[in-house]
Amino acid sequence: MMAPAADAALVDRLRRGDGGAFRELYTRFAQPSFGFLLRLCGRRDAAEDLHQEVWLSIARHAARLDADTDLAAWIFTVARNRFASSRRRADVAVPAADPEQLDHRAAAPADDPAGRDLERALASLPEIHREVLLLVGVEGLEVAQAAAILSIKPEAARQRLARARAALAAALGETETNARKATS
Repeated sequence: MMAPAADAALVDRLRRGDGGAFRELYTRFAQPSFGFLLRLCGRRDAAEDLHQEVWLSIARHAARLDADTDLAAWIFTVARNRFASSRRRADVAVPAADPEQLDHRAAAPADDPAGRDLERALASLPEIHREVLLLVGVEGLEVAQAAAILSIKPEAARQRLARARAALAAALGETETNARKATS
């Protein structure tokens, strides 16, 4: 995470329409926001489309940011909202992540079985758990930031995170059990 003073300076530059500030923002957040969308969607093509929509929206609205904008929370809120909107539209429905169909290329190298197991376990979780784990565990956001993105209170985010971690541990345990059975 960038220091608040550095974020404030970047927000100020964005508000003034500084193209270099937008490039800096994109450099900093493009990969994390794409990974977040990919893990939510489970499909590279859907994530790529949503990612383009996210950055077009960010470019359109950057000049109207409040001076105290938390950039990470803003970027991930835009990404999450675009994902949610795509799920609501009948014409461009994005299916929930399917652990067996998940495109792991952006998340776990092909030669990393543990990483693939983790990605499958994450994909098997309900969206409500996957979102909070991705925001806090993968993207390193504070619980308060995740709460703002998810439009819930920080205490609710902490509870959701605890449940999500338990669900992930259970899913990883099932993966390990299935792997042992396959090698027996």
